[in-house]
Amino acid sequence: MSMQSQPLWTKNFTIITLGTVVSMLGNAISGFALGLIILDYTGSTLLYAISAVVTNLPKIIMPSLAGPYIDRFSRKKVIYTLDFISSFLFLVIFFVLHFKLANYVIMLLFAAIIGTIDSIYGVAYESLYPMLISKGNFQKAYSISSMIYPLAAFMTPIAAYVYNIVPNGEGLTYLILFNALSFLIAAIFETQIDIREMHAEATKSMGYGIQKYINDFKEGIKYLKNELGLLTITAYFTINSFTNSASGILLLPYFKSQDSLGVMTFTFVTGANLLGRLIGGLFHYKKVFPQDKKFTIAMFVYVTSNLIGCAYLFTPIFGMLALQFISGLICVTSFNIRISSTQNYLPDTVRGRFNGTFQMLTMLGTVLGQVLGGALGDTGIPMRMIVVAFCVTDIIAAMLIMYRGREHVKKIYNVTI
Repeated sequence: MSMQSQPLWTKNFTIITLGTVVSMLGNAISGFALGLIILDYTGSTLLYAISAVVTNLPKIIMPSLAGPYIDRFSRKKVIYTLDFISSFLFLVIFFVLHFKLANYVIMLLFAAIIGTIDSIYGVAYESLYPMLISKGNFQKAYSISSMIYPLAAFMTPIAAYVYNIVPNGEGLTYLILFNALSFLIAAIFETQIDIREMHAEATKSMGYGIQKYINDFKEGIKYLKNELGLLTITAYFTINSFTNSASGILLLPYFKSQDSLGVMTFTFVTGANLLGRLIGGLFHYKKVFPQDKKFTIAMFVYVTSNLIGCAYLFTPIFGMLALQFISGLICVTSFNIRISSTQNYLPDTVRGRFNGTFQMLTMLGTVLGQVLGGALGDTGIPMRMIVVAFCVTDIIAAMLIMYRGREHVKKIYNVTI
């Protein structure tokens, strides 16, 4: 059977896609709802920000720690077990809120648990997902994956509508119950995945202890050091996460500070970007990238998207909408190339450790960028100029890291998948 003739929509791929859609729809709603609940409960922007930090801190620490475990044990079991735990956790949060038992410390504890679960789940999911894709269909599969987030993001306005029409925050409480149900449905779907995980079977026969875990952790670091292409990609995307989050954290305050723009315009501009990503994902489901041009296409996107980032805040509203739509359209292209190529390149035996390290470093970049961007936003420097500075920094990083290391990266990007 040829690579092109193998079907993408197998039983396993259909299950993981449906489970992801259901859980991400619930997550989009609950993330918005929990933030508003904490903000309403405390009335403090600082305490709200602290809760966000508490949620994100485990995402810096846990992915790399989870990687060796995920390379040795069943990723399928990790995924559905965490979804069952999430369902129970959100049911507990519902009862705590419904019976008015919440306080700030309890909500911080919930935030820390949610962040921990999300960080481990992300590594397990990214490591299992490539195992469920039939040969020759990596690009199509990741085009489907890239469309789920924009679809889920459109659920936030629904949550906002419920928040506005249901008094005393009760609407948000029942959205949490909806999330508990969504995770339960996703977990039930995921138990039906039928795959033989050879790495987990090998662990059963030889046993596993703390010393083997430490050795696996060290081997994962050694592997990344010896793979110059993966090292180059990881280094650039760590900086990319830093610059994107630093400029991104300033966008809502900037729109809110301008009488001619406001929060609603920010919502429309963000929505234009998401719409671009959604349409781009549909396009890449049908269109196959030329094998020998993928690195060139990715570099074009890295530079062009940042040039758009430099320019769009200086344009009229229609220009902002158009440029952000284009940015979303092309950025989903580079996302598809990067994630499908790296996951195709990685040996299954080290996929968890690489994904854990990659997520740890990019999340660290994200958090540092948010802190620096927020701090610079309070200095009185025009926010648009700060955004330009970070976008230019990203272009320089793309040239100094990705382009200089192009011969190594092309071995990963420019292959048939």
